[in-house]
Amino acid sequence: MALRKWVCIFTLASLLPAVCGMTPLNTRIVGGEDAPPGSWPWQVSLQIFGGHVCGGSLINKEWVMTAAHCFFSASPTDWHVSLGRQNLQGENPNEVTKSVDTIILHPNYDSVTSDNDIALLRLSTPVQFTDYIRPVCLAAGDSTFNNGTDSWVTGWGAVQEGVSLPFPETLQEVQVPVLGNRQCNCLNGVGTVTDNMICAGVLAGGKDSCQGDSGGPMVNQQGSIWVQSGVVSFGFGCARPNLPGVYSRVSRYQSWIESLISSDKPGFVQFTFNGLDPTGKPKIHLQCFMCCLQCVA
Repeated sequence: MALRKWVCIFTLASLLPAVCGMTPLNTRIVGGEDAPPGSWPWQVSLQIFGGHVCGGSLINKEWVMTAAHCFFSASPTDWHVSLGRQNLQGENPNEVTKSVDTIILHPNYDSVTSDNDIALLRLSTPVQFTDYIRPVCLAAGDSTFNNGTDSWVTGWGAVQEGVSLPFPETLQEVQVPVLGNRQCNCLNGVGTVTDNMICAGVLAGGKDSCQGDSGGPMVNQQGSIWVQSGVVSFGFGCARPNLPGVYSRVSRYQSWIESLISSDKPGFVQFTFNGLDPTGKPKIHLQCFMCCLQCVA
């Protein structure tokens, strides 16, 4: 799958709703590898007519977060959410499938620029949590993800451009570092990355999210808690050198999410990385520095 030193603010898992971000069974997506069963219990598959379309993440017992570009309309007809799934093909003994009651696209989603590429789905009925089905914590509005922040992306997308995940299509996981928006814009060659987005990837290429991973989570570990920082949104090809993946920045949407979910609110966690400046200004990679000189020339 081309998947696309922190300060612990919450030290007690009991302070978080439904103990979000916990992985009882966890003691790659281009350049990734098979994820052990139960490693990412919030990962879901969004399906229509029985086929996988996008990824997503469970954020409480009846809401799923994903990307707005996964939908042609806000009609929930024929959409289903598969939770606790490991493989797209074959048996999945821990799987639970729910129909979708409501699809809410962000009101300011721009399909041209991919700005505000985020959506919420309400399940037809609440899901019961298991070791294989649990919600992820979400990055609070004051979170900081600086250059080099280690992140994990998961999904069932292509393993290379135009190359599908082989049978039985096992969930993939990959580790990629955050790249500051300033550098990311420069590398992409045009100012497409807004403050509502976050970039992650390896400058040498080979690790990234890809087609089919859209809507899936990018998460970061803080102590024993996993916090979702991004939603797989777009990229220029998959895992190409100097072209990191672009994700919707979850921390920008705390107010919007909380305005829609009145009860059993998702767990928001302030994530802070004690590293480089969040814009990526210090210690710019030489290759990126040369690129930036070309940008302003």
